[in-house]
Amino acid sequence: MKLPKLDGRRALTARRGWALAIVVAAVAGSAVGTVLAVQRPASSAAAPELQAQVVWPAGAKPAPNFALRDQDGKLVTLASERGRPVLVTFLDSRCKRECPVEGRTLADVQRRTVASGAVLAVVSIDPWADTPGSARKFAGEAGWRGDWHWLLGKKARLAPVWRAYNIAVKRTPGDILHSTALYLIDARGDLRAGYLFPFSPGVVAHDVRRLGGST
Repeated sequence: MKLPKLDGRRALTARRGWALAIVVAAVAGSAVGTVLAVQRPASSAAAPELQAQVVWPAGAKPAPNFALRDQDGKLVTLASERGRPVLVTFLDSRCKRECPVEGRTLADVQRRTVASGAVLAVVSIDPWADTPGSARKFAGEAGWRGDWHWLLGKKARLAPVWRAYNIAVKRTPGDILHSTALYLIDARGDLRAGYLFPFSPGVVAHDVRRLGGST
């Protein structure tokens, strides 16, 4: 599963001037910065038009499943969230730059999609330092009010999920470089849309509402 080839400066969380070269080299041929042609299904009542940078037709690409525990110790899987839209992203709760900005953007998406029943699933990219407490602090500062889960674990549990969603993670002294992407999964568990950050909360909210909670 790949997002389209876009400007690497938007595709990656560049916390250092040389971060782009490192992450692109690490993920050449498979990650967020590499290619999958944008697929836009023909507009019809059965295939709602979405506004994401990448869209997939219903049933074309099942979302890679995961089984991870959240900040409350609850086991979360995509199967357990079936029946409503799921937004999946990858963040560092201790980040002070791009991640908090995305967090506030996601809070805006939540406010716009209250009626949809959408759930936010954040997969940690910092197994070395993320904790339930740091996740709750991040969510509080970002202003999250909807249904959200910060999925935690050791690197051995998280890394396969990063790879499945083409998220490159590079630990450096005092920092973590990572791809930044958001995925929208429909009520059937299929990938329907992908967004590179910075994304518009209005665009994401539009797509969530278009998919709704229908099965």
